[in-house]
Amino acid sequence: MLQTLRSKILFYLVLISMIGILIVSFFIQYGFEESFNSYLDRNREKKIDRIITEIEKDYRKNGHFTSDPVYGLLHENAMTDQLYFRLYDRFGKMQMDTSSIRGMLNSFGLTEPEPDGENWHSKTYTLKVDNAIIGKLVAIYPEGLVDDEYTFIQTIQLYILAAVCLTIVLAIVFSMIFSKKLTSGLKKLSFAAGELQQHNLDIRIPLKGLPTEVKQIAVSFNKLAESLAKEENLRKQFTGDLAHELRTPLATLRSQIEAFQDGIWEPTAQRLQVSHEELMRLVRLVNELEKLLAAENPQIRLDKMELEAGSVLAALWEMFLPIFKEKGVGLQIEELLQEEIFEADKDRLMQILSNVLNNALKYTPEGKNVTISVVSDKEGYVGFKIQDEGSGMAEEDIPHIFERFYRGDKSRDRKTGGVGIGLSIVKALMDAHKGLIKVKSRVNKGTSITLWFPQEE
Repeated sequence: MLQTLRSKILFYLVLISMIGILIVSFFIQYGFEESFNSYLDRNREKKIDRIITEIEKDYRKNGHFTSDPVYGLLHENAMTDQLYFRLYDRFGKMQMDTSSIRGMLNSFGLTEPEPDGENWHSKTYTLKVDNAIIGKLVAIYPEGLVDDEYTFIQTIQLYILAAVCLTIVLAIVFSMIFSKKLTSGLKKLSFAAGELQQHNLDIRIPLKGLPTEVKQIAVSFNKLAESLAKEENLRKQFTGDLAHELRTPLATLRSQIEAFQDGIWEPTAQRLQVSHEELMRLVRLVNELEKLLAAENPQIRLDKMELEAGSVLAALWEMFLPIFKEKGVGLQIEELLQEEIFEADKDRLMQILSNVLNNALKYTPEGKNVTISVVSDKEGYVGFKIQDEGSGMAEEDIPHIFERFYRGDKSRDRKTGGVGIGLSIVKALMDAHKGLIKVKSRVNKGTSITLWFPQEE
């Protein structure tokens, strides 16, 4: 019992509704009865005041008590409202008594039989004419409700009870509808989570009709599913690309070694050199993978220090100028107008910038230029902008260039494109520095990569 969220929501909604309905109905009934009793008391007092006024008026007119029209007025109240009177003169002698009418009416069956133990209330009023006491009037009436009054209050109670029952039924129905609607989104989440556990990475939760809070969870779930699907695709692509990277040098080595074994080839220095080059391709691939794993390690430790951007540019100039000259590509460095200080791990910083520069050099043809500059138009960051005049890339390739082994041009071989892990290492190390990367590129126009490093931790 009450094991599911819907049953708990339904139970507590119904419980709160029942408590609220009962409290409201109690106060309505109690307030109505009190108001009705107050109304009856005020109405009775008005009738008694009217009778007292008539008696005093008649006495002032005749000088003594007369039966007409006073007795008729007393008789009328006795017959209709069970309001009986006894009239005494100033000497205590009874002049009129309508209380005996009660027994007479019972004997004729004109009123309800008097209940056993019914309590009667009496109240005495002094009669005066010109400030002189002329007698007293005793009003006698039953306590509580009588006849039509009792019937009226029972009818009202019946209506209140019917309203309570109807409200309870409506509360239960709407609670069931509301609890179902509220938990339907959670059921969708539960179903989608089960599908995701069964490796159905295409599952998505429809957002239409969901409450705001559940919709936020559903949006996060959909993003998680998209991220897992993307990671799964990357994993498959990485596996295929890695197999491709290993297949070529292994096939070459296998064919050469088998040729040596079968005596088809003589192990000359040139042929051994070719085999060694293929072996070194495998070594470089393994080394790059190790570097990537180290860069992506969440526990990577950075030995950060304050660095000056101009000094970094000077070190890059000395390091890369010879290889740029060897290929015939110009290396230009824009001078800083002012000193720019930032924090970074120096070795990791040089690794990042070296990978980007090597990448720019590979795709920049002879006679073209690569420019390095420092930009500081982003508050709290210092940026290194590396702009080449190479082949560039298509817009749709830019989001993928930091993926392992990604190549926009599938026909490009690794002799030109390298191992394909350099930019993945750059992305991992920039994330470790909490830095930002911005890439702009146009086909046959060149590529611009800006690396932003925080000035403070």
